[in-house]
Amino acid sequence: MSTLVLLTLTGLGLGALYFLIASGLALIFGLMDVLNFAHGAFLTVSAYAAWRTAETVGGTGGLALAALVGTATGALLAIVVELVLIRRLYGRPREQILVTVGLSLAIPALVQAVWGADSRPFPVPDALSGTVSVLGAQVPVSRFVLIAVALAVLAAVTLFLSRTRYGLIVRAGVEDRAMVTALGIDVTRAFTLVFAIGGALAGLAGVLGGLYFGSLSPHQGTSLLVFAFVVVVIGGMGSIPGVALSALAVGLVQQYANYYVDGYGDFAVVVLLAAVVLARPAPRLAGGVA
Repeated sequence: MSTLVLLTLTGLGLGALYFLIASGLALIFGLMDVLNFAHGAFLTVSAYAAWRTAETVGGTGGLALAALVGTATGALLAIVVELVLIRRLYGRPREQILVTVGLSLAIPALVQAVWGADSRPFPVPDALSGTVSVLGAQVPVSRFVLIAVALAVLAAVTLFLSRTRYGLIVRAGVEDRAMVTALGIDVTRAFTLVFAIGGALAGLAGVLGGLYFGSLSPHQGTSLLVFAFVVVVIGGMGSIPGVALSALAVGLVQQYANYYVDGYGDFAVVVLLAAVVLARPAPRLAGGVA
């Protein structure tokens, strides 16, 4: 029983981490139709910025400041990329993919050149390094932190999309950008805001990824991005609640399979992805199939 509890709560914590990454990815693609392969690079740079901050300050206050620095770093990097590169490529998906893939390769390589290829331990304060007893299982405190943050992000993103002016502008701008612009509304500013929010979520995920794994490396963001894409495909590109449920499913399946099927967690996730994609009805094409 204690093993099942530990696996479940650890899987929920991992699912929460996947959601934090995938939510920014789904937000950018679902609202702006930009498939951002550089999302993992945002996570990596933010994680290293947070790591330097946490090491310098130390303690719980250092981790809180590191979370702010990591989130701000991700947002700033996303804004720069959107203003300098992506803004010129709206409506040109092939060029968007080429540019963001290039960034996903170049930025981790630059991080590796500066800080080396070896993993570095992420400073975890004493208050979060212990465990909590739940039904006989000793569960790391960090798992509960990730779950709590993911729930807060889910609520905040949902409110942003449904209750704020900019959320409504972005949703309307995706449907008919020309009409919204004709009403005197600056859609490009709203799109930059969405890109910044996506980058901020990637930055926050980078900090919490360091907390979850206890270490960070230059290519950690790239590997985590693979699972984020799986989560988004299963949950739906434009559905934040769907992405949240998908992230939980992926985290739990991965943890259960790693323990009960001798480390086949990644394979089990691929099987889950294949099952969902094959079971999902194919979209109907207007005018029939060519």
